[in-house]
Amino acid sequence: MKPTAKIGSLLGAKGSAIWAVEPQATVYDAIAMMADKGVGALLVMKDGRLAGIISERDYTRKVILKGRSSKEERVEEIMTANVVTATPEHTVEEAMRLMTEKRIRHLPILEGARVAGV
Repeated sequence: MKPTAKIGSLLGAKGSAIWAVEPQATVYDAIAMMADKGVGALLVMKDGRLAGIISERDYTRKVILKGRSSKEERVEEIMTANVVTATPEHTVEEAMRLMTEKRIRHLPILEGARVAGV
């Protein structure tokens, strides 16, 4: 795919499957879903809207290293709430630059308030 291609066309080729969890879910359930789906992060959705993102990195840094229990901690307690996003109109190059600058590995794509993909 060319760097000048739009993210929307990338989603068309990649697919727009979205794996999500609710903020009240346990971290254990989120990690189990990540393992089941073969992904490194889940969107956190509340009332159909993006509320945050939880990644394996959040789990290792905010649960494991702090001696907390994944079966007791809630996703909302460790998720990243200030989510970096892009739109389908961003180019692949713009998205890659954003991900590099913000040091993120997962970039939700929003069309208005609707999640179009990751």
